[in-house]
Amino acid sequence: MRTFERLPEETEAVASKILDGAFKVHRNMGPGLLESVYHVCLRHELEKMGVPFKYEHILPVVYDGITLEAGLRLDLWVAGCVIAELKAVEKMHPVFEAQILTYLKLTKTRLGLLINFNVPMLKDGIKRIVL
Repeated sequence: MRTFERLPEETEAVASKILDGAFKVHRNMGPGLLESVYHVCLRHELEKMGVPFKYEHILPVVYDGITLEAGLRLDLWVAGCVIAELKAVEKMHPVFEAQILTYLKLTKTRLGLLINFNVPMLKDGIKRIVL
């Protein structure tokens, strides 16, 4: 049986702030908008809270000993310890989870939040992924 090391309190605090911001955005904007709207609004909420983040952070891939630009971009890399991937889709697909797992592995980040804003209740659109 595999045991997991607890996430640092700082990481949990960052995740909590991301989710607080996401709930506020969803409460004010509701479902049904373009994904880009939720990106802008959540970035605004994080800025108001003073939470540092990188938006559309380019993630290079090392292949065959060479660093390559492969077009990978993280939606939000928050405080260097949580990756947040935002969606506004009718249905979550397994590829979204595979995407965030890949990002976690490549960045050596342990916590990812997959957030789909296109749901009536945001809690139903949140998937927490821990490595």
